[in-house]
Parts: sequence; C-alpha cells; structure tokens
Amino acid sequence: MSLPMPPRGVVPPMTTPFAKNGDLALQHLKAQVDWLVAAGCTGVAAGGSTGEGHTLDREEYRDLIAAATEAAAGRIPVVAGIIVDSTRDAILRGKIAKDTKGVCALQVTPVHYLFRPTDDAMVDHFRAMAAETNMPIIIYNVIPWSYLSPALLVRIMTEVPLVVGVKQSAGDLKLFADLMLMAPEKCIYSAVDALLYLSYALGAYGSIAALPAAAPHASVKVWDAVQKGDHKTALDLHKKLLVLWNAMIADNLPAATRYAQELQGLPMGTFPRAPMPIATEQQRVAIRKALDGLGALR
Repeated sequence: MSLPMPPRGVVPPMTTPFAKNGDLALQHLKAQVDWLVAAGCTGVAAGGSTGEGHTLDREEYRDLIAAATEAAAGRIPVVAGIIVDSTRDAILRGKIAKDTKGVCALQVTPVHYLFRPTDDAMVDHFRAMAAETNMPIIIYNVIPWSYLSPALLVRIMTEVPLVVGVKQSAGDLKLFADLMLMAPEKCIYSAVDALLYLSYALGAYGSIAALPAAAPHASVKVWDAVQKGDHKTALDLHKKLLVLWNAMIADNLPAATRYAQELQGLPMGTFPRAPMPIATEQQRVAIRKALDGLGALR
C-alpha cells in the first residue's frame, strides 16, 4: 500500500489564539482556517513555532489539533506540529494527532533544549516515532544546535520510510538546494521565508513558513506563478513579500504574524503567550506599509 503524501503547495503554520491571560482562545481559530482556505492554501499546520507549539501542555495540544481539524472540516488536511524534548513526549503527542481525524502528517523538530543527540540517537528518535505512530513524518529542521545536515536527513529518510520529507528552515538556501539534489523524491518544504520564490524555482514540494500565514493570498500567487512558469509575476510578488518579511522577522515573529492577520480582518484581541511581547509600534507601521504594498488591505 502506498503511503499517503502530505499536501503539496502552500501550507501556512497557523498562529494559535491566546487570551490576554494566556488561556487558549480556540473560538477564534475557525476564522483563520476559513481565511487560509479562501486564499487557496492546500493545507495548514497547527502547533508549530509560528503557533507557539512549544508553549502548549499536552492537553492544550490535544485541544488545538482537534479544533484545527474541526475548523478545516475536510476541506484541507492538517499537519500536526510537535516541538518537545524527548522521544517519549514526541510519541505521546504523535498518538494524539494520529487519533484526530483530518491530520495527514506530523511535523517534528529534533529536541530543542541544550543537548544534541548523536546522529545514531537522532535516527533512533525518528525511528521510534514512526514505529509508535505509523504516521508520515516531516522533519522540521530549524533548531540551531540540533541542525541536521543534508546527509543526516537523507540517512533518516532512507532508514525510516515513514519520514517522508523535511521542512528546511533557518534561512540557508544552499542547504535547501543540496537537500533537493540529494532527495529529489521526498517532500522537501521550504521555510526559507525570504527566498520562497527561489525555493519554488528549485523544485520545492511546497512551503510551510510564517510568511504565508501573514500574507496567504500573495504567497499562493507566487507558488501558482512558478508552477505556470510565470517568473515575472513571481519575482514581482517576491520583492513585495520580502518587504513584509523584513518587517516581521524578529524574536516575536508569531506576534508579528498575528498582527498582520488582524490587519486583514481576522479577529482582534488575541495575544502571544507570555513572555513573548506583542508587535512593537515600529513593527506595526512597517507591517501595515508592506501589506498595503501587496494590496492586502484593500
């Protein structure tokens, strides 16, 4: 039996709505999913870094994944993000996602605390996850001190067939290009937000990146233009999206993404989870100007 593949194209990682006191405010999630579906996105990711998944306890994680799949209502699949520090906890969250109808794959970081496993231990981590969940796994390659080389990523995907792809992040297009060359049959997503157009031109399977969560309509148009060979349109949009990315990129990126969403009509009054600060006034001015340049505020 062939393995179902995760969605190809633009798969934004949703922001997670929190009340000011830090409680989940999941009643606001459906509006975001509807907006992303209307923009032409082919899937959504819940519980990733843009969604502050590292701040969620296991019960909150269960509720978020359930709310995301309920909001998607079968229109698009949901990728379930997992950002934890042990194989045991990764498996427990993977089983939660597996038991939630509408989840198509797991997006899993290597451990993100201070200590990096050996390469063999890293392979064993993903092997155990695959064996216990029987779910397609996308490695979210973003942790600076646990950054996986293209060679190690290919080894994991070769030894653990359920690891079907990689979300290549941290801004390095050279490593993305190397990975595309070494694993052409795998689902290689770009999270190199400043260079999504170039990632698509290199043959990316799609993107799972914060920028499409902030400007999904333009992001989908870039993807569609590259698929049609219309590089003039794609390059023009890339330049405008880069202005937005430069306005957003900071340690409070989820908060900046949320502000961009609010400017385009999503419910206001949700917050990042403390101690992450809200978007600064300087960020707000720059984000508004960039979105206006994209025509997203009209």
